[in-house]
Amino acid sequence: MSVTPIRYEPRFEHPEPNEDETRQELVETMHGIVETTNKNYGYPVRAVHAKSHGMLRGELTINADVPPIYAQGLFAKPGTFPVVMRFSTNPGDLLDDSISVPRGLAVKVVGVEGERLPGAEGQATQDFVMANGPAFSAPTAKAFLGNAKILAKTTDTPQFFKKAISAVLRTAEAALETVGGKSSTLMTLGGYPNSHILGESFFSQTPYLYGPYMAKFSVVPLSSNLKALEGATVEVSGRPEALREEMLAFFAGQDAEWALRVQLCTDVETMPVEDASTEWPEAKSPWVTVGRIRVGKQPSWSEERSRAVDLGMAFSPWHGLAAHRPLGSINRARKPAYEMSSGFRAEHSGCPMHEPRVAAEIPI
Repeated sequence: MSVTPIRYEPRFEHPEPNEDETRQELVETMHGIVETTNKNYGYPVRAVHAKSHGMLRGELTINADVPPIYAQGLFAKPGTFPVVMRFSTNPGDLLDDSISVPRGLAVKVVGVEGERLPGAEGQATQDFVMANGPAFSAPTAKAFLGNAKILAKTTDTPQFFKKAISAVLRTAEAALETVGGKSSTLMTLGGYPNSHILGESFFSQTPYLYGPYMAKFSVVPLSSNLKALEGATVEVSGRPEALREEMLAFFAGQDAEWALRVQLCTDVETMPVEDASTEWPEAKSPWVTVGRIRVGKQPSWSEERSRAVDLGMAFSPWHGLAAHRPLGSINRARKPAYEMSSGFRAEHSGCPMHEPRVAAEIPI
């Protein structure tokens, strides 16, 4: 299917009322989360996606046959880049895996040259921050702030309460799905299915510049061993680190491959920039594979890797090329919030954030 992408125009973006105040309140809310967790654990963690389940080193190869309209920015020409992948779950506290919540994937591509985004000058990386659903749980920064406040209020809730609530929410979500429904709120609060994290497909959810166009990104299973895990159930009872254990077992003896895909915006009415909760219809613009991520056998999690990546690396949509500038109010709000979170970790861990420029500088 051939598509005719729409060129970006500034009018497609428009600030919300009081957006500056919303961004500041989001920073304060997330600061409250990291203050609480730092006090509870004795060391700092991320304000969101605090718990890592696997940290992998691999390579991204840009396809040689990328169609011309998709040959933009990082994907303008064939090449191979080292990558770091971090698999996580979305709360700001470190929860038992029986409390089932949505999953995240952050990818850092290293050795990327070109005009940089504001605040990323001097860097040589392109980050992709994703979650396992095609649309964001909130349409705007204001709604995102509301969700963050709910997470902040539950950060100190004892885990045995969260486990009980999660079991009820999973049942409610399963019942809703039997009649064709789905609730991002139920899943965010603990109703996500106990599925294998390596069988998930991940999406940027929010839009980005794609050279002169606009796009969303996704990373999906490509190798047969990953596809075999799509929808697979993981036994989490009595296994607080079940997802981590599953990843360790997998990568102890297997390689894996994902497709990195792009969906171009072809209709700003049905594929809006400022409503991140709207899934862009594939009938308007299909996903097109522009690269492949390959990962070999390796220890997918260790204390050493956790120190290097969980404490020493920051992932942000704003680490990257100007050709892939994040769009919309969610992304505008993320910038100062993520900067606060990484700055807090650096200050309270004594471990400065490390942004590698070449493969030899990747700490895992």
